[in-house]
Amino acid sequence: MDATTLALAGAAEQARLIRDGEASAREVVEATLARIDRLNPTLNAYRAVLAERALLDADQADARRGAGDATRPLLGVPVAIKDDVDVAGEATAWGTAAHAGPVARDAEVVARLRAAGAIVVGKTLVPELTMLPATDTTTFGSARNPYDLNRTPGGSSGGSAAATAAGLCGVALGSDGAGSIRNPSAWTGLFGLKPTRDRVPVAPHDDAWQGLSVNGPMARRVADAALFLDATAGDADGRFARAAASGDPGPLRIAVSTKAPAGAMPRLGREERQAVQDTAELLRGLGHEVVERDPDYSASLWPAAILRIARGVADDVAAAMPHPERLEPRTRHVAAIGRALPAALVRWMRTSEADQAARLARLWDDVDVLLTPAAADGPYRVGAVGRWGTGTYLLRGAERLTWMPAWNITGQPAASVPATLDRDGLPVGVQLVGRHGEDERLVALAAQLERARPWIDRRPGAIA
Repeated sequence: MDATTLALAGAAEQARLIRDGEASAREVVEATLARIDRLNPTLNAYRAVLAERALLDADQADARRGAGDATRPLLGVPVAIKDDVDVAGEATAWGTAAHAGPVARDAEVVARLRAAGAIVVGKTLVPELTMLPATDTTTFGSARNPYDLNRTPGGSSGGSAAATAAGLCGVALGSDGAGSIRNPSAWTGLFGLKPTRDRVPVAPHDDAWQGLSVNGPMARRVADAALFLDATAGDADGRFARAAASGDPGPLRIAVSTKAPAGAMPRLGREERQAVQDTAELLRGLGHEVVERDPDYSASLWPAAILRIARGVADDVAAAMPHPERLEPRTRHVAAIGRALPAALVRWMRTSEADQAARLARLWDDVDVLLTPAAADGPYRVGAVGRWGTGTYLLRGAERLTWMPAWNITGQPAASVPATLDRDGLPVGVQLVGRHGEDERLVALAAQLERARPWIDRRPGAIA
């Protein structure tokens, strides 16, 4: 197998090749590092590449396999880590020069990936303090979309999205506080899963972004994300998602909706709307019952989400930076707004969550899955979002993520699933949302869609 094919094989196939002795971990990692060396100067997906350590870890993985220890599910698989998650010995830079330098310990999710045999090849770029739906930074530059180098891969897990779509890792870790896995996945043709809250650990950043943020996988194939989920979720037998990805979801009752929460004013693109309609028809053809049904979005949901994000920026990140003077002016302004929120309002933001979740939960009384748009329109031009001021950020920053933040508030699983390419050749995704704890049902349904409407052969033309 040539190096390009090996790098693009994805986590599940890479793990199988290594397990079956058809490739060594070193060969897989070397192929990935060679691709990073060739493409990262263009894509700027990685802030830091950990080549030397990755090769040492690959040799150790091969030694384990040679000694008969081939049971680790991600043995030898190159994995990318978003740069808001701690990797021992490296800075967690959060897209800024204000960071504190190297950290002493891996985050719990990274420790679980390593225990499963994964090899960390680098840390991926994020916008400053992970605030934006585009990965533009003053300090580290901008990540670029492999489908069009003049477009952003989205944010805030934009570096992870670009790396995964371009085959610079087998699977990537993202985080999602208001759509930060699902938005870039939709714009780069990936399956991106925001798991049920607390399914995948966020320690040591517990209650991140006022409880909105979770960690999860971004992958070119559903099977790759399932392998990641099983390795990091800590479930009893560690194979729930993998079994779902290879199984049949059974006949489901699926609600379809393009209604936006009150207060959000998205301009849903024609092709994005058509992608929802086409996916609904495909689901009908697969034997599912599809009905038009809108979630009961409360009037307080949208403002609560925006204010919780601002408070999360202030409390979780900005306050911990040893050099706040190095933060971009807009970031300092957003953090100041978050800090200025009255204590009573902060309490309301958290206590209102139960009511908001209960109202939305009524939808699942008689449906199994909700289908909505993912991003409202295609990706921004590189640098466009970086020029926004504070007011524009707060008013428009989430406009293309309209259908995503609600499920961070409820803690339910939600995923972006590739649907088609638009007239410019850019990926368009749709969103699937499930009941609390039913991550595997989303995995099974997404895998069924992948089999019926394969997307893996859509190679990014900008890096061909």
